[in-house]
Amino acid sequence: MAIKVNKVVLVDEQDHIVGEMDKMQAHQKARLHRAVSVFILNSKNEWLLQKRADGKYHSGGLWSNTSCTHPRLGEENVICAKRRLKEEMGLEIDLQYLFNFIYKADLDNSLCEHELDHVFIGISDEHPEINEEEVKDWKYLSYDQLVKELDANPNSYTEWFKKMHKKVYRLLDDKLKD
Repeated sequence: MAIKVNKVVLVDEQDHIVGEMDKMQAHQKARLHRAVSVFILNSKNEWLLQKRADGKYHSGGLWSNTSCTHPRLGEENVICAKRRLKEEMGLEIDLQYLFNFIYKADLDNSLCEHELDHVFIGISDEHPEINEEEVKDWKYLSYDQLVKELDANPNSYTEWFKKMHKKVYRLLDDKLKD
């Protein structure tokens, strides 16, 4: 069972910690805070997506990357990413850092996501054992299938996923060419 942390780490644009804030308050006030996102691909280069549980405080029922969360104060980003991958998807996989980026997006429930998101990647053919409090469903898709689904149903995907999937794909494509 995941320990619920109700605070986020506030940061400046250079990722320096400037404080902590209640998670809901940070999302109501659109305060920049630290996040991590994880992408898992299998040996066929298919992307493992999760459908967020309907009861999530925002973006419930939407498809997204394999897992994501907010690091705790003092928690290393990669440790946080591995922890959340285990909590949501039941997977323990080595992760590699890809990049970070800042985005801001209006969400449902009058909330706003304003994050400095650290993005990680891992490779595995394991099937997840989902935590149904966090995840409603999962699927593997090729990137071509994913793009078709995103074009046909953009409102079925989280805002942060729509903002980062192309950069993840470009970086992975560059790595495969090396």
